[in-house]
This record gives sequence, C-alpha cells and structure tokens, in this order.
Amino acid sequence: MARRIHPKPAHAALPTREAVLAFIEDSPQKVGKREIAQAFGITGSDKIELKRLLKEMQEEGALEKDRAGLRKAGRLPPVVVADIDSRRDRDGELVARPAQWDPEAGPAPLITVLMPRPGRRTNGPAPGTGDRALLKIEPDGDTPGRYIGRVIKVIGRNKAETLGVFRALPAGGGRIVPVDKKAQGREIAVPPGGEGDALDGDLVTVTLGREDRFGLTQGRVKDRLGSLGSEKAVSLIALHAHGIPHVFPREVLAEAEAAREVGLDGREDWRDLPLVTIDPPDAKDHDDAVMAVPDPDPANPGGFVVTVAIADVAAYVRPGTALDREALLRGNSVYFPDRVVPMLPERISNDLCSLRPGQDRPALAIRMVVTAEGRKLRHSVHRVMMRSRAKLAYAQAQAAIDGRPDEVTGPILDGILRPLWAAYQALAVARDARGPLALDLPERKVILNPVGGVDRVIVPERLAAHRLIEEFMIQANVAAAETLEAARQPLIYRVHDEPSLEKMRALGEVMASIGLKLPKEANLRPALFNRILGMVEGSEHQLFLNEVVLRSQAQAVYAAENAGHFGLALRRYAHFTSPIRRYADLVVHRALIRALRLGADGLPADMETGALSEIGQQISAAERRAMAAERETIDRLIAHHLADRVGATFSGQVSGVTRSGLFIKLDETGADGFVPISTLGADYFRHEEGRHALVGERTRQTFRLGDKVEVQLMEAAPVAGALRFEIAGGGRAGAPAPARGGPRKGRPAPASRDSLTKRRGRRA
Repeated sequence: MARRIHPKPAHAALPTREAVLAFIEDSPQKVGKREIAQAFGITGSDKIELKRLLKEMQEEGALEKDRAGLRKAGRLPPVVVADIDSRRDRDGELVARPAQWDPEAGPAPLITVLMPRPGRRTNGPAPGTGDRALLKIEPDGDTPGRYIGRVIKVIGRNKAETLGVFRALPAGGGRIVPVDKKAQGREIAVPPGGEGDALDGDLVTVTLGREDRFGLTQGRVKDRLGSLGSEKAVSLIALHAHGIPHVFPREVLAEAEAAREVGLDGREDWRDLPLVTIDPPDAKDHDDAVMAVPDPDPANPGGFVVTVAIADVAAYVRPGTALDREALLRGNSVYFPDRVVPMLPERISNDLCSLRPGQDRPALAIRMVVTAEGRKLRHSVHRVMMRSRAKLAYAQAQAAIDGRPDEVTGPILDGILRPLWAAYQALAVARDARGPLALDLPERKVILNPVGGVDRVIVPERLAAHRLIEEFMIQANVAAAETLEAARQPLIYRVHDEPSLEKMRALGEVMASIGLKLPKEANLRPALFNRILGMVEGSEHQLFLNEVVLRSQAQAVYAAENAGHFGLALRRYAHFTSPIRRYADLVVHRALIRALRLGADGLPADMETGALSEIGQQISAAERRAMAAERETIDRLIAHHLADRVGATFSGQVSGVTRSGLFIKLDETGADGFVPISTLGADYFRHEEGRHALVGERTRQTFRLGDKVEVQLMEAAPVAGALRFEIAGGGRAGAPAPARGGPRKGRPAPASRDSLTKRRGRRA
C-alpha cells in the first residue's frame, strides 16, 4: 500500500481529524502526541490544542489509546497477543483473533497467521491451533477489516478456555472435569444456566472466569463437542484437545466422489508384473507394492532388480483443489486404537488409490538395480498402470518363507516371495555396513474388545517380513531424493539432525549413574550409539538405556533444506512411499512428475523452496500433533482399563526422576504413572539431578532412573489418562547416614508422615 504524504504546514495550525487518522493509519510505528506534533510541525502552545483535539477524538470514539499508543478505533495495534483458532481457513492458513477485545465493538477481527519465513530464527516452535502467540500485524490489503500476522513468539496455550467432561448437578449447572493431566483435582464450577446444551458425560469447551467463594474456578460451556458415553469415544478427547480436523467438508467429499479412475494414457503398462502388497492384517488401504528378480546382466553377478510401486495419489488429488487444501490441513493420517482419521476421504484412500489384487491401479514406481552386497548401481522412475498379484499380511508372507505356505502364498512362493527375500538379504548387508541407529524398543499395540474397551496390550513380533518392507521403502525414498536433486527440483526432505551437545551431556550423566562411560568420538555417528547399546545388551539396563538413547535424539522434521538423516545414516532422504497418509510424500510425487515430465499434474511451477519450507513446517507440526494425540489416547484407554484395579500391584521401571517424584512405566501395559515424592516413606528425599535419582537423607534409600520397582495403583483418572502409584518394593538400599547429634539447623527432624508431606510439597 502506498504511503500517503502528510506535508508540514508553513505556519502552526492544527491538522484536521481526517489528517490525524490518515497519519496514524499509515504509520508502522507507535504513534503518540509527540509523533503527530513532529509530523505536522506543531510547536509551543499549539501542542495544548493538539492534546485537546486528540482527547475529543477519543471521547467521540474515533481514536483509541493504550500502551501501544494511539490508533484508529477498531484497528488493532502493530503488535498484538492473539489466540489461534482450532480450525484453519479454507486455504489452510492459521487464523487468530485478538486475546483481548471489547464485544461491544463488534466481532473480533480475524488475523491470517503466516508461518515463519524460511531460514529465519524464531523464538520456539511453530504455532499451532489453540496456541496463544505474539503477532506483528498489518492490514490485509485484499480484505478490509482483516489482518496478516507474523509470529514473534509462541507464548503457550490459550488459558482462557479449557477442555473437559461435563458432570451435571441435580439442581442445575455442574462441574467440569479437565482432560489435562496437570489440572487433575481442579474441577471447574458451572453455574445454573451456564451449561448451555451440554448433557452429563459430554465433552465440552469451557470459557473460564474467576474463582467462586468455594475456591473453584467458574466457567461457562462454550461448545458441546460430543458424548463420551462409551470408551469408543475416548479418542474424541484427543481430536478436540489438539484441534485435529476429523470431519471432511462437503466440498471435499464431493470432489472425492466425483473422481473417476484414470486410464493407461501416458503410462507404462506394468499389469503383468508380479507386484504384491504386504501389510498388517487389519490394513484397509494398500499403497505400496514390491517385487524383486535376479538381475540378468552378467556384469552384476548375484545382483537384483528391486521394484517399489506406490499408489499414484497425485493423479486424483490436484494442487489447489479442496481435496489438496484439506490434505495439507491434516498433514497426515492419525491412528487411534478405535478409529483412523484419514488424510484423504475413503473414496481416494480405500478405493481409487488402494492397490487391490486383480484391479488396475495407477502408480509411481522406482526400479533399482543392486549388487549382491546391496549396493545400488542405478535406478529409474516410472509412471505406470499396475495390477497387484496378491494381498499378503506380514505373518502370512513370513510363514511361507519359513516353510508354511497357504493357498495364497503357495503358488507364488518360488516365483515371487523367495526372490524378494533374497534381494532383502543383499540389502541387509549394505544396511549393516552403513550402520543406522539400531534401537531395540518393544512397540506395544492396544487390542480393543467389541465395546471399545482395552482387551489386552501386546508386543507384536518383529518379523523379517517387516524389515524387508522397511528396507525396500528406505531405498525407494533415497532414490526419490537423489532423482530430484539431480534434476535440481526443490523438494521436501525428511531431515533428522544429530543430537545436540546438551543431550549428549545428559546421556553421559545417565550412563555414569550406572557405571558406564560415554565413548568420545570426534564425529557423531549412529555407530557410537549402537556401541553404547551393545554395552548393556542382555543386562537389567537394556530397556531403559534404549529409551534414554531414543530421548537423546533430535526430532525428525520435514524441510526444504537438506541436513541428512542421522538415524538412518543417509546423506539425503525424502518420504515417497505413502502419499495416501502423508502430505510430504504427495509433494515428492508431484515434484517427480514435474521434474521428469510425467504429466500435467505435477508440482506447480511457482512452488519453489520458500513455499515448500512453509509446507514443511506446517506438516511437521501436524505430525507432532498426531503423535501427541495418539499417545494420550492410549494413556486414556489404559487408565480406563486399570480403573477397576485400584489397589493392585504391578511391576515396572523408573522412567523419569524429578524433584517432585518418580515416573513409572509398567511392564505389563507400558502405561506411565507417577509416584509423588511425599509417598516415598518416612525420610527426606533429595533430588540428585546428575545421578537421575531421589536419595533419602537418613536411610540413603535410592530410586534411580531404570530401577525395577513394584508399585501399587492408588488412583486412575481415565479422562486425563493419569495414573498415581505408591512404591510397594524396589529401589536400592543404602547405608544410613551417620547421626549428626540432632536436627539440622533450619530443617526439623522427621516427626510424622503428615509433616513430611507438607515439607516435601513446598520443596517440590
């Protein structure tokens, strides 16, 4: 917007009201009486008249004044604290509203929140739905009354609203049980008339007010989100707590239903190739197929030609469409034990882009030639029409290789499955030589009963079939990144940075607490961590040190700038193999289509590194959101499962040590719970941060990270997924501290459990 010129008068004279408003509206800086006087050449006694004019304009409602200075009434200051809405706009942009706004002035203005510019340092993580942020704003020239805001700093969550379960009272009104673990025990009072249309057991959002005379925070129901009448609805809490879109707009569903199968035009005909899918037994969509054959080239003795074909989602989800905007908004599919929140409607994910046996399906395929030692010699990318030969489950394929074929795997055992396994064995040689991070952590899976409750928690067996598909997918991802780099085509990488110095220092402290020394190396490599894990293999510390090493790693993100993948020991890596459930993969598919001229539905010509960086930040935030929601839902389901076992004793391991108590991970279910320090016994426990331990001053009894313990379940809060334990056995006995001739100065000797609890509470 062109800035208007406000000429200084030749003689002292007051500016008109219109001139003052124009000057304030145009100024990007704080404006007060002094700035106006300087701009219009007002000096001496005329400043008194200017002050009177500005006061009149405020009384008339034309101007507003606060600590940010003067501004035109109804206009936001240049910097504002704003709350980000739980839904994005139709273009997928974050939308915020000022945290403080007078309702009498009309609806609060909307602010379109722009993600931080590529390469620019920011104060903390990228903003997400439900966050409160400090924004630098300017009017949106295309939409009157709307603003554009850039994030200065994410302050935290919007504390003026909370999420909880409504419990009705007979006389009207009710109580809100917060879903946040940190808010357990602090119910919110809802006065009669403040419950809106909420019914007992509903999940609601609540606008918080002041404390009432009984000490409870008061609140009023803002939105009724759904009933939590059964455990099947427990994932509803996570969906709303994290602002995860889970209902497809009508225009998105309409586009999906209108989609028609693509034909062979412009594609290679691969329908006779023996491609098969290998997935979990309960998979509803099948987006990757594989095959391998011995390389007929005599110059590559013992080598293989490995093919990975991926559903061609780009053929149905075009850039800029409603389907595309919704996919970017969601970022990825989210998987709960009781439901899946897909990135794309079922018409796309479970039908047109599912590689069903015997049906023609479009795909983007990578064919790789590898040596007998698994080293890739070359690769090529193809846009094809394929027809899957068989749909297999991991255990089914593994059983066939182990000598137990069935009616499906028997006919394809020699011609399809054995060559796949032979190629995998070659790739495994190269993988072992590369030395990726080899963490050994059991992956627990919650199995639900017919009514949606937890039936059991299992650790699925890790099969060679799982590793085969993983290694094939990794190689295809690398080949996709290499292809795009060679074509100088911008893309979104999957980036995993090396651990920070602070995390390495913390890892060294943990190792020292169990008598191990962190090896010193000039360059960090995954092999270093593999050596550390080898030190404790088969010992009591194996599980917990694997978890500590995992915590020491940086979080993988999506970015348009390549920094390599530390954990996989790869210099370049991109996600290519699952465009049905990850937006990053869809971007990589489009980039390949554009770079190799495989069609008109590739990445738009104006989509360069800057725009891809913003997409990378957005989908990285969506991934973190999904991981948190999935983890919290499992916590809530297990808390439901254990709620009727209060008083029971469980085996577990100390998974965290803080000055306020111990975090315990149960062996049976993997559930996490907390032991308050006030319940540890008749001693004063000191937090020794370097040892990751709580140590009794008198008894020297010690509870250290990784220790095996027995705990008794004292309380389960299913809504929050919180468990509270007390120690029933375990820890390390120590030599009692020598007598000191009476109580230490300033700290009375232990007299009773109650007094200990009070003192420890203050210390915590």
